[in-house]
Amino acid sequence: MSNATRAVLITGGSRGLGRNAALALAADGADIVLTYRSQAEAAQAVVAQIRALGRRAEAIPLDVADSSGFADFAAHVRMVLDGWGATQLQGLLNNAGEGLHAMIADTTVDQFDALVAVHLKGPYFLTQALLPLIADGGRILNVSSGLARFSLPGSSAYAMMKGGIEVFTRYLAKELGARGITANTLAPGAIETDFGGGRVRDDAQVNAMVASVTAMGRPGKPDDIGPVAVALLSPQTVWVNAQRVEASGGMFV
Repeated sequence: MSNATRAVLITGGSRGLGRNAALALAADGADIVLTYRSQAEAAQAVVAQIRALGRRAEAIPLDVADSSGFADFAAHVRMVLDGWGATQLQGLLNNAGEGLHAMIADTTVDQFDALVAVHLKGPYFLTQALLPLIADGGRILNVSSGLARFSLPGSSAYAMMKGGIEVFTRYLAKELGARGITANTLAPGAIETDFGGGRVRDDAQVNAMVASVTAMGRPGKPDDIGPVAVALLSPQTVWVNAQRVEASGGMFV
């Protein structure tokens, strides 16, 4: 194992795109702190895979909807980094989230508030809590969605949250530029994961619809997204800043 530590924190790293990004970053030489909400066994399996690649890894439970726990979480991250002989994070990937498929007429206040807590308030105040731990010259990457650009019925509330994250990203870039920290948004298109109940992966009609409106002729797979996260979190991509990068295979072009 290399003694050099390039530590990246990934929220929601036990499954789906977060898991794929964690493994891709580890293969690229990063040590990974990942969070999970309830899937401890799956998170530990990802940790084992990362360690098998010769990198350090730690899984920490975190509910991104509960901002009252962020100070304690940041202290836990600092303790992990100290154990690795590191002092700071070189990257933060705000990935954790949950979907909602409901028409505007049917969306409830509770559903909307839950999305705000996970997708807006959570990333905002978690990033705030972690700013002292992010190294000057570090990278912040926030996950958005193709749905913030194109509109599909039933996705309004979720897409609104992602639109907010894209604005937040630009402000992060502006306010942290003096520290050499970049902030960008990664907007996946429709990906075959268990997200949103696995609709893209498991519903043949939805899968075919996505394929029909995508230039590459198919929905995305997690392996299509991990390498993009690696590139945007790389120390070499300093001049990509305050950008929305869509990785959708050319959906609705």
